[in-house]
Amino acid sequence: MSLEFEKELKVTKTNIPGLLVFDLPVHGDNRGWFKENWQRAKMMGLGLPDFGPVQNNISYNATKGVTRGIHAEPWDKYISIAAGEIFGAWVDLRPGESFGQVYTTRLDPSKAIYVPRGVGNSFQALQDGTVYTYLVNAHWSLEQKKTYTFVNLADPELNIQWPIPLEESERSEADLHHPMLKDAKPMAPKRTLVTGCNGQLGHAIRAYAEAHGLEGFEYTDIDEFDFSDPKAYEAYDWSLYGTIINAGAYTAVDKAETAEGRPIAWKANAQGPALLAKVAKDHHITLVHVSSDYVFDGTAKEHTETEAFAPLGVYGQTKAAGDIAVANAPEHYILRSSWVIGEGHNFVKTMMMLSNKVADPADKLEQVTVVDDQYGRLTFTRDMAEAIFHLLDSHAPYGTYNLTGSGAVKSWADIAAEVFDLTNGNGSKVKPISTAEYFANATNPVSPRPVNSALDLAKIGEAGYAPADWEETLKAYVQKELG
Repeated sequence: MSLEFEKELKVTKTNIPGLLVFDLPVHGDNRGWFKENWQRAKMMGLGLPDFGPVQNNISYNATKGVTRGIHAEPWDKYISIAAGEIFGAWVDLRPGESFGQVYTTRLDPSKAIYVPRGVGNSFQALQDGTVYTYLVNAHWSLEQKKTYTFVNLADPELNIQWPIPLEESERSEADLHHPMLKDAKPMAPKRTLVTGCNGQLGHAIRAYAEAHGLEGFEYTDIDEFDFSDPKAYEAYDWSLYGTIINAGAYTAVDKAETAEGRPIAWKANAQGPALLAKVAKDHHITLVHVSSDYVFDGTAKEHTETEAFAPLGVYGQTKAAGDIAVANAPEHYILRSSWVIGEGHNFVKTMMMLSNKVADPADKLEQVTVVDDQYGRLTFTRDMAEAIFHLLDSHAPYGTYNLTGSGAVKSWADIAAEVFDLTNGNGSKVKPISTAEYFANATNPVSPRPVNSALDLAKIGEAGYAPADWEETLKAYVQKELG
């Protein structure tokens, strides 16, 4: 081997998505050589993911011809040579279009390679005493080992041109018996944990995942995993998870103003997200969190993602605190919504029930009062779920995205009238009333409401998701409920 000194640091993409080969500057003289084996900032600038290594391993190969693999492991790896030279072959064992793609190259101390999770590794030592070292971003465990997948070194379909014929190489007994590609099991995705699975959004997320055949989803609610309790986190091996979708929250806006409700709201909406953000940061997990228009005071006609928080009540204050905490997780999506409609109890179903009562002479309900001085758009949980998976699947830039239905901004009274018309054609029976009048005789604490809850949708549109018109979705929703 003739080691090339003073190369420029550069990266080469391969035919396997995410598999990157680095040329490393090696500085040498009569005494030997020196190199920066891994340099986070410089290599990230060239496209290396910030993969968060937690363990450094060294493999010593005593003799020329030692051959290992092909093993796909449940972590990302950065591999470089400390001494000697290897011939490496990598096979994509992730599900999808690139499954079975092969890339081969030789590595010496002047080269390194980044291997994404699920891409199989194999190495053939070309010199006695070859040593390679690698960084990984998860600790080895028996649970992790269960997720390994393999393919046979000698598979003719792979057509790997080994410099040293395999029959002359040194291989382990296990490596001799790995399956051929046609029988190889694709690497399963990292697990996704969905909190608040019994709520409106939780139901929509489960429905989306099941409809699209997505694997590795676990659904929990507060009775199984209280994410506001620090001790609850001890039950999970977080290295097995790639995504957390937090659909859990305390949404009793008025009860949050009471002595009983206030601490519950702070635990669920602030402390819980802060703990999720910490575990996401510590374990390189993508955290999806749902926010609310209540973090604003409603003075602006339409709220952008960058507007300063100015919550009016306890609920809004706790949601703002949760948003701030989640934003500290490097890989996060915050979806800010308003006026949420999904399965279970909601405004639209209530209005449909009242429309039926008004339409029934026996009920003797002549009209219904609904506030007309709060303005916004409905957000349907089906659309929220679609938007969440769009952001995840498209690898959109991390950050906060507003997400409601598109279309006209209307008052609660306007929406109620539309629901009445769609249900029984009796929209004229909705009587507009001011918020002050509506709550004038309230005996329990009432949270202040933002006057304007409409959210600017430009950013999520730029990310490639086009929110549906909420009025069209409303028509379909009511029709479905009517049967």
